[in-house]
Amino acid sequence: MRTSYLVCYDIADAKRLRRVFKACKNYGDHLQFSIFECDLNPAEKAALEAELTALINHAEDQVIFVRLGPAEGRGDRVITALGVPYLKLDAPCYAF
Repeated sequence: MRTSYLVCYDIADAKRLRRVFKACKNYGDHLQFSIFECDLNPAEKAALEAELTALINHAEDQVIFVRLGPAEGRGDRVITALGVPYLKLDAPCYAF
């Protein structure tokens, strides 16, 4: 069974930020600069967690998994925004 997650991250170093972005891109849809929506089975979630665990600095960085529930049968995804309208973001990760 697949479960939907929001994967959100705050990475302190530009090099690690790019690596985390690339890892998340392999597992889900890029919604916003540091947010992905990922539909994962338990093995994929474990693999993503292991990959991110190896990439981040545990004293400086943070990755959050927000469980949204079952991927199947949850209806259409509806994203609303305040301020700037939400647009599907296909842009690469930017590090400042």
